[in-house]
Amino acid sequence: MSTHVDRAIDYARAVVGGEIPACKFVRLACQRQLDDLERFAGHPVYEWSPQHANHVCAFIERLPHVKGPKANAGELIHLEPWQCFVLTTVFGWRRKDTGGRRFRRAYIEVPRGNAKSTLSSGVALYALCLDGEQGAEVYSAATTRDQARITYGDAFDMLRKRPDFATRMKLHLPKTKMTSSPILHKETYGKFLPLSRESSNLDGLNPHFVVIDELHAHKTRDVYDVIETATAKRTASLLWCITTAGTDTAGICYEVRGFALKVLQGTVESDAAREAMFGIVYTIDDNDDWQDPVVWQKANPNWGVSVQPDSFEQLATKAMTQLSAQNNFKTKHLCLWMNAAEAWMDMRAWDRCANPNLEPQNFQDCPLYVGMDLATKTDIATKARIYVRWEHPPKCDRLTQGAHPEDCDESEPHYYLFCDHFLPENAIQDGRNSQYMGWKLEGWLKETQGEVLDFGEIKSSVVDDMENFQLRELAYDPWQSAQLAQELYAQGVQTVEIRATVQNFSAPMKELEAMVLAGRLHHNADPVLRWMVSNVVCYRDAKDNIYPRKEQPNNKIDGVVATIMALGRAMTETPPGASAGVRFM
Repeated sequence: MSTHVDRAIDYARAVVGGEIPACKFVRLACQRQLDDLERFAGHPVYEWSPQHANHVCAFIERLPHVKGPKANAGELIHLEPWQCFVLTTVFGWRRKDTGGRRFRRAYIEVPRGNAKSTLSSGVALYALCLDGEQGAEVYSAATTRDQARITYGDAFDMLRKRPDFATRMKLHLPKTKMTSSPILHKETYGKFLPLSRESSNLDGLNPHFVVIDELHAHKTRDVYDVIETATAKRTASLLWCITTAGTDTAGICYEVRGFALKVLQGTVESDAAREAMFGIVYTIDDNDDWQDPVVWQKANPNWGVSVQPDSFEQLATKAMTQLSAQNNFKTKHLCLWMNAAEAWMDMRAWDRCANPNLEPQNFQDCPLYVGMDLATKTDIATKARIYVRWEHPPKCDRLTQGAHPEDCDESEPHYYLFCDHFLPENAIQDGRNSQYMGWKLEGWLKETQGEVLDFGEIKSSVVDDMENFQLRELAYDPWQSAQLAQELYAQGVQTVEIRATVQNFSAPMKELEAMVLAGRLHHNADPVLRWMVSNVVCYRDAKDNIYPRKEQPNNKIDGVVATIMALGRAMTETPPGASAGVRFM
């Protein structure tokens, strides 16, 4: 009879070998584990412990289902191969020096219906009574009490359905799961409690294991940061985040997700941070057609088990025929991050246009157009720079016939986009956006001193553009920007007033979307701009004119507005040697 470790390794090999449908992130997670089993053989710090890996799985399979048909039939949990893979990988790796775990953080992103809460409840109970920790503090954490009680409540119901097992494990249950009393482990004095932002006991925590279910729902980073800091007090603590995709790409969940993906892609330089993070994301690949039934299984590892193909197809058909249901389906059932209810940009196409190695210095001989959206003096402001370069399309007929590139007149404009984002230091410090501080430290946000924006700093940056590049025009909205535009004009900058109207924005906004889809827009993977692009909702009038809007005040789109203004002027640029009447639209 095969062990849980055997099933996990077989799963990993089948994923890597293409026998099981999986997206690139799942393949990377599986390949990482297979590589680690070889890489860490005889390693001085980390060791693979099949005993620890099998033990947690065996425990969970002695717990009953508490929801759905299997609960009605009184069945015990049977772990699927993907669940064995996650559990054995996270729990099987240990440190030789401390005896604690290798992985101290786990990020698991999987669509709705794939038994997330059931898995997490079982893991929490194991951490409480069989993880070898005295006085283990185990928490189910969320922003609200009701959300925090979901995982805790499932664990309570599991033990209530199997009182014999609870007695054998020396677990004591409160009279009801709705009280504030914990599930206790009498032998080690451990306790399991729901924990929310509303709780009075966030300070002074000494957690051994914390499950954060639906991390995407956390509007602020308060709960996560308190717990992450507190887990440093123990040598085997584990922060277990399990969630579907969400809509807030400026939130803590997307930040943790981003780090997990960097670990999988091998771009995290810190050995300690990399080796302590486990991540796996079940979604579909960039080039997949989300309407294709073949790819649905990639995102749903419990396909045919708790995710029923017939029901899933009904949801997909609704999303295909009702635009209002499409984004919710993509987010909750395919784990695609869709920020706006009626998002404008295809974010996968946007990401394909990214090149982190782009530098403005490489475009000093190219025409430059700048757009400026200053918003208010207490909020984010963006200056967008677009450099125009004529390039030969890959399928230029004359090039394919052997002509030299300089002799080929079949060129088309490509647009290279860079943004400078400015924000007062108070706005960065007050926590209104959990990503602002990180973006500042990474250099994507430029901090101006004080409570309000320093327009002088923005002015200096435009003057630098004029002195160091081929600046043609600065496009600005007179609201908030008129005074600064006059000062720049006095210093020799050619300024063009563009009011934020449908008439002025529709054409360049349509062109921006078309260029992204055609691959003629290039950007430097600016995460602030990406967030703003994903925030844009497309307003469309009766004449099919479009205009950028945002759903909520905190969903900033200043970078998109500045880009649209700059592009509106860049589209008037003519190719070298062409008559002034030639325009590229």
